[in-house]
Amino acid sequence: MLQFMKRQPIPISRTLSGLCGLLILVAAPGCLAAEPTAADISGFTAYIGAVESRLDRQHRSQNFFLAAVAWGPQTETRLRQGDLIVERLTPTSGTDLPGALLHHWRATAFAPGATAADFDRLMRDFSDWPQTFSPQVVQAKLIAQNDGRLQASMRVRQKHVITVVMDTAYDISFGQLDPQHGYSISRSTHISEIAAPGTASERALNSSEEHGFLWRQNTYWSYEQRDGGLYLQIESVSLTRSIPTGLGWAVRPFVDSVPRESLEFTLRSVTNAIRK
Repeated sequence: MLQFMKRQPIPISRTLSGLCGLLILVAAPGCLAAEPTAADISGFTAYIGAVESRLDRQHRSQNFFLAAVAWGPQTETRLRQGDLIVERLTPTSGTDLPGALLHHWRATAFAPGATAADFDRLMRDFSDWPQTFSPQVVQAKLIAQNDGRLQASMRVRQKHVITVVMDTAYDISFGQLDPQHGYSISRSTHISEIAAPGTASERALNSSEEHGFLWRQNTYWSYEQRDGGLYLQIESVSLTRSIPTGLGWAVRPFVDSVPRESLEFTLRSVTNAIRK
């Protein structure tokens, strides 16, 4: 369902419950699967296939290049006022992931005065990503480039009750329908959780030590230049470890909120950067 993001105070009881649940997960990672099962990966791959087929159809049409988000006078006004439209697309059924959770979110924004060329230039300049996406992106590096397809690595930091640092790698491709309509696809190829980051004891956790905060992540950008600015739409599909039976009441609100808030942060960071 369509949502306009509004911050609401989080009750102390909920915060403490979530913190206790997360501490249980952090303290005993070995009690659950440290890696996604074959069924989890198969389900994620099938879901991604459906998402990318739908996006491919969108990106072949000027009239339907962006996903419909109840476009209308009120929506246009809210976007022009700087609001984000955030939608949760995570399916409630139809995905069989016995040991994992799938998260799918989409957000839309408008950047007045920006152009498609501005966005393309920003997303290809990895040297500026630690500044553009601070404090979430700590380091970013272009590894290889070939025929419009890029390989990049990033160190990211997520802080939500606890702080998690991960080294990640992505395959990234860019495309356009015409100079006013473009898109990019980013698929994770490696994600590892880092212990004691920035210290002499820093190391990547092995599969039996990781907590499963993030197993897979794909990000899809679609952008359309019109009305004196740039409409931006980002979709994120991620895979994380499932929640132990009995802890859902404490942990799920936080597990659900991290992908949403990360998506919102990324979109706001981009719109702020290209509006400059």
